[in-house]
Amino acid sequence: MATVNTVLPNGTSNLYLTDGGLETTLVFLLGHELPCFAAFDLLKDEKGYHALRDYYKRYLNISKDFGMGFILESPTWRANPDWMERVGYPGSAIVDVNEKAVQLLNDLKKEFENDIDNIVLSGCVGPRGDGYVPEHKMTAEEAQKYHARQIVVFSQTPVDMVSAITMNYVEEAIGIARASAAVGLPTVVSFTVETDGKLPTGMSLKEAINQVDKNVSQPPLYFMINCAHPSHFFNELESGRNEYWTKRIRGLRANASCKSHAELDEATELDRGSPQNLAIEHKKLKAAFSQLNVFGGCCGTDEEHIIAIAREVKASS
Repeated sequence: MATVNTVLPNGTSNLYLTDGGLETTLVFLLGHELPCFAAFDLLKDEKGYHALRDYYKRYLNISKDFGMGFILESPTWRANPDWMERVGYPGSAIVDVNEKAVQLLNDLKKEFENDIDNIVLSGCVGPRGDGYVPEHKMTAEEAQKYHARQIVVFSQTPVDMVSAITMNYVEEAIGIARASAAVGLPTVVSFTVETDGKLPTGMSLKEAINQVDKNVSQPPLYFMINCAHPSHFFNELESGRNEYWTKRIRGLRANASCKSHAELDEATELDRGSPQNLAIEHKKLKAAFSQLNVFGGCCGTDEEHIIAIAREVKASS
């Protein structure tokens, strides 16, 4: 359960960083093989464990340098039953894998707790299906039952919250929020959008956020947007600038690339975009939506992007 004295991002205006594109960094920049894009697979041996540890330490040092809080997001985006089976793990491994992932984060938190005022441990839950395509959609009830297996494991670790990352349809997000509430954990929901600023289902962010809030007993702490470039969703947010739903969005984990999901899916090389241009886009978003206080990256982003973003948003705060 939540660690003592941890201040979650919704309870403060202080700025938080998180990491960049974990999987794209591991594959394209560090040369690791990730079956099914499953970063948790590196936990199986000492070499992989240390690769993950070193990866997170680089971002924790950025947070330390900028005097910002940090959200340690577990490398468990694929550590749910269906994906673990595809990678070749038995069903029983879900406990060991998710516990080991959180233990890695907890050890890092202890290492940096005197250097960073506030470190949040987040148990990352990814979609049951493809991150870009809402295939084999579940009802909210089915999603709650499915994701409960991973979330129950998190509830027995020191995580402070559960983050549902790259949600592409609303029922799955509702199910994860319900499963988290059932074991006493708060939730953060991060939707992904297409180049038109809408979910892959065609639903608007406004409708998706309102539907989640209305269909759970404990609404998410806040919402995020990830796996999309700021140019894809700025206008959508701008259209609702003074509405309640935009105020519910506190975090961004944007892509470095302006490419669509379909284009990224077929890419054989990493598109890092421009770190400085991405940072300027974040400065514009922070100026327009002052409640934003969680900043990280998604596909194609690395430490250079996060340093640039941290510099711009801190200067504009």
